Amino acid sequence: MITVKHRKLLGIQTPPASRVHPLVRFARRHTSGLLFLLPALLLFAFFVWYPIIYGFVLSFQDNSLFGGSGSWVGLGNFRRIFADPLFTVAWGNTLKFALYGLLFGYAIPVVLALAINEVRYGKAYFRLAFYLPVIIPPLVTVFLWGYMYTPDGGLLNGLLGQIGIGNQPWLQSPNSALQSLVVVTTWANAGGTMLIYLAALQSIPAELYEAAELDGAGIARRVWHVVLPQIRGVMLIMLILQIIATFQIFTEPFTLTSGGPVNSTTTIMLLIYYYAFQNADLGAASALSVILFLVLVTLSLGYFGVTRRLWAAGE
Repeated sequence: MITVKHRKLLGIQTPPASRVHPLVRFARRHTSGLLFLLPALLLFAFFVWYPIIYGFVLSFQDNSLFGGSGSWVGLGNFRRIFADPLFTVAWGNTLKFALYGLLFGYAIPVVLALAINEVRYGKAYFRLAFYLPVIIPPLVTVFLWGYMYTPDGGLLNGLLGQIGIGNQPWLQSPNSALQSLVVVTTWANAGGTMLIYLAALQSIPAELYEAAELDGAGIARRVWHVVLPQIRGVMLIMLILQIIATFQIFTEPFTLTSGGPVNSTTTIMLLIYYYAFQNADLGAASALSVILFLVLVTLSLGYFGVTRRLWAAGE
């Protein structure tokens, strides 16, 4: 084997390694691995990147679900959706849903995790009991809550009737429909988030608990001064992820309320569906999807920035 030293003695000129592009060196070094990854990369590009790029193209064209002209309209689709009164209503409902989700759905998993972590016996049972709703398929969950919210003969109104309270229009009133949907999503998803918090609680050093007990701290002070500071990184990440998830709510309003009553539960995802499959307007649906995509990208970049800072801080 001719080494660099032998090349110099023989007068063979070797190009400096710095002239070779790092990507070329990486490809040469990992050629076999890249070949094995190629089918997966092609599938990922076809099913993920191609729809995204094609969606951007459609947002600037006049396209119909049943075969439009495909002519270039520039920002025409965006101007049309901005002029649609439902655009403001849908964004308002989506933001309200995200806010209600934070008020009701963000604290509940933390409280459940803290309570189960303090339980001496039966932790596995409680973990399973609260995680079961996550296992149930979303449509089954929606139909279950649809029965519970039934105005006449529903489970919730039946229970309220036992204590002398009349039937409540859970999904039939614009004043309570959106909050009722938040209850459904919170019940269905709190168990998975709770397990993440439980895992974070298990990583807290036992010495901190012992020191707090020696100082005479009760449960409330231990939670506030020991537990929450230790898991605040996980809580912040879950906060951003929950906001991103609530912006994409679709199954619950589509199945339970169809956006009603009086468009009080029409969300951005539901409006995209209406544009595409009721109005057969793929251009407007793609334009609204692009706007939602840019909003979610912004939130995702914020998520990555937060995780990078937390990683640098060692949390």
